[in-house]
Amino acid sequence: MARSTYTNWQGKQTVNHPAPLVRATAEDRNAETPLNFTGRHVEATLVRNADNYFVRGSAIVVNLGVDAVHIAQEPRKGIPPLSSTILRECTVEQADALVLLRTDDDVPVAPIVDEPGWRLLGDLLAQAPQQGEGTSFPRDTPLWRSPQDDAGTISFDPAYVLKQTQLPEREQQFQIKVNLWFAPAGTDCAIHDRHDFIEVHTQVHGLGSMQKFSAQDHAALYEDLRMSPGYTTPDPFCVQESDGSYRYPWHQYRADTDCVWLAVEYHAIAR
Repeated sequence: MARSTYTNWQGKQTVNHPAPLVRATAEDRNAETPLNFTGRHVEATLVRNADNYFVRGSAIVVNLGVDAVHIAQEPRKGIPPLSSTILRECTVEQADALVLLRTDDDVPVAPIVDEPGWRLLGDLLAQAPQQGEGTSFPRDTPLWRSPQDDAGTISFDPAYVLKQTQLPEREQQFQIKVNLWFAPAGTDCAIHDRHDFIEVHTQVHGLGSMQKFSAQDHAALYEDLRMSPGYTTPDPFCVQESDGSYRYPWHQYRADTDCVWLAVEYHAIAR
């Protein structure tokens, strides 16, 4: 399959993963590619065109697709769309694309920020952007981001995936981007309400929360989704507006312990 290059947020040319997410020939099935943020603390692997794919040992398995992924056990249950679970020594029947994450819960994870490409988010922002109509991002927030990687393209009707319609009608193509985040225990990662993409989060190490607020104020908390390793926020927080943009509630990630989590972003590809 053809590969291309893209420029990541560090300004480096990086080999892009094959796209789109489609059924491949036999020789392309169960293709494993280490993601560019895999390292000593988290092993991260992209698996494309899974066909009776065996999960060795134990791994957090993230379903990047919009169809359920079945596990070869009876009764045939599996991983819902845009969701995850922890699997051990079992077989995934079919999947367009999965991310497998392996880490040791007993090893301190804070040194992950010393691995290549990790940066404090405040240092990555040339200018502190406004978080919707509220205050700007606090540049000294102890929130680190790994290098970001591309995980292929996918087509779906965003209104259907976001449960705004009962039947899919108008598909759109999206680029899937993935990266890890780290925050130390007790970190509020800044209440914000602006993204130009659909996102979900998967807990990888430690305990944290995805929180929703009625205003950019910690006292305005109205929903607190507790996250342990292997858990993905069950539905994207946003809805699609009539102009195609996405409206999010005020929300943030909070680290209860030292935490690593995966962000999966679906960026609309302009036609």
